[in-house]
Amino acid sequence: MYCAALVPCAIASVLAAQLAGWLGAARTQFTISEIPAVGIIPILQVLLLAALCAAVSILFCAALKGASQAYRRLLPNQYARAAAGGGIVVLLAFLLQTGDYLGAGVPVIQQAMAGQAEPEAFALKIVFTAVTIGAGFKGGEIVPSFFVGATFGCVVGPLLGLPAEFAAAVGLVSIFCGATNVLIPSILLGFELFSGAGLELIALGCGICFMLSGHHGLYSSQTFVTNKLRSEYMSHKCRVKVKKAEK
Repeated sequence: MYCAALVPCAIASVLAAQLAGWLGAARTQFTISEIPAVGIIPILQVLLLAALCAAVSILFCAALKGASQAYRRLLPNQYARAAAGGGIVVLLAFLLQTGDYLGAGVPVIQQAMAGQAEPEAFALKIVFTAVTIGAGFKGGEIVPSFFVGATFGCVVGPLLGLPAEFAAAVGLVSIFCGATNVLIPSILLGFELFSGAGLELIALGCGICFMLSGHHGLYSSQTFVTNKLRSEYMSHKCRVKVKKAEK
C-alpha cells in the first residue's frame, strides 16, 4: 500500500458516503445477534474457519482464472464466448429451478447473515460467477465474494461451534480479504457492515485468511512486493514492476 494513497482514498470515501446519503441511498449494515466472547476456544474456532476461508478464496480465484483461459482456448471469438457463457448460465438456472445465483444475490447474503444458507450455495455461486465472468461479461467479482463468504461461513461455522450469523460475518469479510489481498480495507469493511460488533475476531479471521491465501487474487495486474509469510521482498522483478508503475 502506498501511504500517499490514504488521503485521497479517505476523502473520496467520505464524499461518496455523504453523496449517497443526500440521494437517499441507505447504508448496508447487518446486526449480529450472537457474538462469542473473545477467548481461547472462539479464537481457535475462528482460526480454523479463516483457514478454510483461505482455501475457498483460492478456489474462487482459480475458478475465475481457469474459466477465462478455457473460454479463450476453446472459443477464440469473443462473441462466441459471450453466447456460450450466456447459454450455460441460462441452462444452469433452468436445471436448478432457481434464480438465487443470478445477479448480485443480495437476498441470499441477507439470509446467510440471518443464519440460513444452503450447503451447496457457495460452490454454485463460484460456478455461476466463473462461467459469467470468464465468458467476458462484466458485473464485478466483489459482491459474489460476499455471497460466497457469507454462505460458506454460515454453513461451516456451526460445525466448528460458532454461531451461524457470526460465522457468516467472518466468512464474508475473510473471503473478500483473501480474494482481493487487501487486509486493512477488509477490517474496515467489517467495522462498517457490523458496526464494530465482534471486530476483534473478525479482524483475526481477515488476518489469517490474508496470510494463508497465498499470492492468488482476482486481479492479474496486482503486484505483490513483499512475501505474506516472511519479512522479505518477493523478487527484484516485483520491485521493478512497482517502480515502472510509479513512473
